[in-house]
Amino acid sequence: MRVRSAVQRRCMPRWRLAAALLILVSLPLSTPQAHQQKAAITQIQFNERSGSLEVMHRFYLHDAEHAVRRLLDPAADIIANEQTRQQFAEYVAGKFTLYREDGSPLPLRLLGQEADGQFFWVYQELPVDAPPARVTARHDALRDLWPEQVNTVNIQLDGTIRTLTFTGDDRRLSADSGQQQTTP
Repeated sequence: MRVRSAVQRRCMPRWRLAAALLILVSLPLSTPQAHQQKAAITQIQFNERSGSLEVMHRFYLHDAEHAVRRLLDPAADIIANEQTRQQFAEYVAGKFTLYREDGSPLPLRLLGQEADGQFFWVYQELPVDAPPARVTARHDALRDLWPEQVNTVNIQLDGTIRTLTFTGDDRRLSADSGQQQTTP
C-alpha cells in the first residue's frame, strides 16, 4: 500500500501540470469561438388576428456588437445607443427579403428592435390575407462580414415548421410542403 501511495504522489504533480498546461494552451484557441456565435435565427409566422406575416430575427448580442463596430463605427455601442440599435435593425431589414411567386420582393415593414439579455431582436411584418403556400427568402445579414455566418429561418404557417438554412453561397431558398429548395 505504501509503494502505491508513493507512486501516486510522484505522478500526481506531473498529471496536474500536464492538465494545467493543456488548459492554458487551449484557452486562446477557444476564447473567440466562445464569444461570437456567428448564427442567427429568424421566425416567420402568420398572425390570423392581425392578418400579417410576423418576422422576428434573433441575433446574439455579442455578434451584433462586433458587427456594428465593423459596419458603422469602431466606437459604436449597440447596448447604450438607440440610434446604433436602429441602424443595425435597418441593416438587417435590408439584408432579409421575402419574395412573391414571380420573384419580386415583398414590402416587409420594419416594426422595431430591442436588446434583450444575450440577444438582439429585429421585428418586421407584412400584411397578407392568408399564409402563403410557399415561402422564398434571402437572408444575408452578417454573411457579408463573416462567410461562416449561418442564418436559420423557421417558417411556421400551417402548424408545421419548415426550416431554411443559409450558409456559404446560398442566395434564395424556398420552402413548401416541408421541403427546402435552392432558387437561382
